Amino acid sequence: MKVLIIGYGSIGKRHDDVLLKFENITRIDIVTKQIIQNRQTYLTLSEVENISIYDYFIIASETNKHLEQLKYIDSVVKDKLIFCEKPLFETQKNLTVKNSVFVGYVLRFHPLLQKLKQKVEKEKIISINVNCGQYLPSWRPNSCYQNSYSAKKEEGGGVLLDLSHEIDYVQWLCGELSEIKSFQVKVSDLEIDSDDLVTFIARAKNGAMINISIDYITKITYRTMFVNTIEKTYKLDFIDNTLISKDKLGFETKESLSNLERDFMFEQMHKSVLTDHINVCTYNEAKNVMNTIKIIQEQNNE
Repeated sequence: MKVLIIGYGSIGKRHDDVLLKFENITRIDIVTKQIIQNRQTYLTLSEVENISIYDYFIIASETNKHLEQLKYIDSVVKDKLIFCEKPLFETQKNLTVKNSVFVGYVLRFHPLLQKLKQKVEKEKIISINVNCGQYLPSWRPNSCYQNSYSAKKEEGGGVLLDLSHEIDYVQWLCGELSEIKSFQVKVSDLEIDSDDLVTFIARAKNGAMINISIDYITKITYRTMFVNTIEKTYKLDFIDNTLISKDKLGFETKESLSNLERDFMFEQMHKSVLTDHINVCTYNEAKNVMNTIKIIQEQNNE
């Protein structure tokens, strides 16, 4: 199997590192302006010779380039696998694709989130409360945060797009969101022109009430989800890698992961794309995330 990676920033390099471990992948080429020793590289997609030789395409560029690159690849190849980093676009776009397209909502492959999904499928979810935040300058400590795409609205930056994982996994559990009431703001002294705080409430397709808050401003990193069902409350902590459940009688259980390897979820995600397509985010599911994002964007651009 031959792979073409488009974009070679930190996330592109990570996909490269993961895919180099796959025995069935015989070649990985890269579209980048960087000079990489002993690798076949191209400056642009249009320079790629015999693009149809590749079986698997990885779009790992800035968000505002996804539409153009996906549209181009989808128009020149057929019966291929295309993986696009999240979010799909910087806002909702009307693009129909003919190849198999998947999107990089990697938290779907967190073992404890998968366990939680299995548990609540047998129960009635009545509410979910999600909180996620990390101080933007600490995201990429070896680079200047002001120069990152996260800091630049025109490149598809901002916390709503960066942390759309939270929207995806809630919709994965409960269905599409509606009746959304939101705030999307820039409140800190960060030297950015993108949003750094988003908070909203909504109702999910299954009737559950949803409350999500995400930010670039908290100095104590956190990523938690509380799920209330009729019978139980679940707390999933993605930082501590713990899943706690407690029932009406006060009986509590706790599951934890002490050795979750850094690239485990990425490896499982790519295996899913290349084999059974189980759990991986489909193109239509990612478009549903973009629908929610578009509603929030429109509410706050009035």
